[in-house]
Amino acid sequence: MENKRHKKADATPRASALIESLRDIGYSLPTALSDIIDNSITAGASAVRIHADTLTDDPTIAIVDDGAGMDKDTLVEALRPGSRNPREKRADNDLGRFGLGLKSASFSQCRRLTVLSRHQGELSGARWDLDEVAETDRWEISLIEDVAGVPYADLLRGDGTLVLWEKLDRVDGGYRHDARKRAQHINQALASAERHLRIVFHRFMERSGKGRLSISINDRVLSPIDPFASGHPATQIDPEETLTLSHGLVRIRSFTIPHHKAMTRDEWEELGGPEGHLRSQGFYIYRGDRLIISGSWLGLARQTELTKLCRIRVDIPNTMDADWKIDVKKASAQLPPAVKDRLRKIVERFVQTSKRTYRKRGQKLTDETRAPMWQRLMKDGAIEYQPNSDHPTLVEFEGRLPEDLRREFRNCISLVGAGLPVESLHADLLGQAEAVKATDADPDALEQALHSMVPHLLEQGISEAGVRSMLKTTDMFRREWDQVEPVLAKLLEQEDQE
Repeated sequence: MENKRHKKADATPRASALIESLRDIGYSLPTALSDIIDNSITAGASAVRIHADTLTDDPTIAIVDDGAGMDKDTLVEALRPGSRNPREKRADNDLGRFGLGLKSASFSQCRRLTVLSRHQGELSGARWDLDEVAETDRWEISLIEDVAGVPYADLLRGDGTLVLWEKLDRVDGGYRHDARKRAQHINQALASAERHLRIVFHRFMERSGKGRLSISINDRVLSPIDPFASGHPATQIDPEETLTLSHGLVRIRSFTIPHHKAMTRDEWEELGGPEGHLRSQGFYIYRGDRLIISGSWLGLARQTELTKLCRIRVDIPNTMDADWKIDVKKASAQLPPAVKDRLRKIVERFVQTSKRTYRKRGQKLTDETRAPMWQRLMKDGAIEYQPNSDHPTLVEFEGRLPEDLRREFRNCISLVGAGLPVESLHADLLGQAEAVKATDADPDALEQALHSMVPHLLEQGISEAGVRSMLKTTDMFRREWDQVEPVLAKLLEQEDQE
């Protein structure tokens, strides 16, 4: 009754203002394409073909699928902003969220959106043109009766849907009057989107039989990227854990991907991506097999070199969207408190195991019997690296120097240690640790080191087999083992004769 006391006023949003605002939700080309493909998967498509014509005066991008398609009424409804209530119950395979994806994703990249769809043989078409909306200020789309002039319409041979982007003002990089630079920029953007699609939809692309999805760009079929290297024999996979909540089941599984030495260079670089493995560690959260978050600890741990092989897969159903605060782009989420508590315990256990593994490898630097070239020392809570002035090669050489030069020689060794470029090393290790390597030693230097080290190790009571094993696990010898082996064999033979 109280409502009757108040007058009403029309607060319908202005079409020209709101539809422009939909362009700035935060999509990139990769996330926009992913949102369109979500609709294709929901429609049961087995193939999605992306075509880009970047060389014309009016470049276009088209996404064509072979899904169930839409009739005229369904198409019009699909082009309505907010066509679905996010609180409505959805099918398990429905990757939608707010009923905004098709429109907001498309508007984020272009000013003209055309959709053609064939359902049970009937072809329908409709178009949003933001320039027309700006003139009329009305929520009106154009229905397309004749598709003859629509680019790529011939690709829609059976049931399916064509999404066409024209007036690519958000993709051209601002090079609207330079066709060459514009084409170059769009092609670079598509190249960036390629990796995104390969990893976001990898589980659909890896399937066999029903439910498998093929994605191509300009007729080149993309291969999936499994961020966990699940099929690699060196990958460590923990048992799956589950967490039952009121809106569904959360499935959690931890992976330790192989060390870069256990993989080819191409495999390692593809797995790490353009930002490298340091940024790729952490949680990979999937919603209905579709990746929405990759490579973040979500505040539960720090990204460190010691944990860069750690990846945790988290699967959630679309019934938990509100709990996880999934955004329109399906590119961000927040951990519900119950999940956060459980994941914190998993992360602590998993990360500590990984750190112990690395520390065990690092302890070998201080093994006295190995005669390391560098010493790792703890001093006042800091870690220092300094040349090992007691290394047999250095001691032997110093012993051959005149007395007045020995002090200067040790000063030179000290200066080498003090000049270690720690800040540069730190920056390089953060960027791409596996690309940082020591300089290969000259054959003459290796031979001199062997002549000094082998007698020293034998005097320590280490067997010939132990000496061979120890040298083979020392980086500077292992890298040049073909040259080291004959020199070592000769030295051991001489020691036996003596």
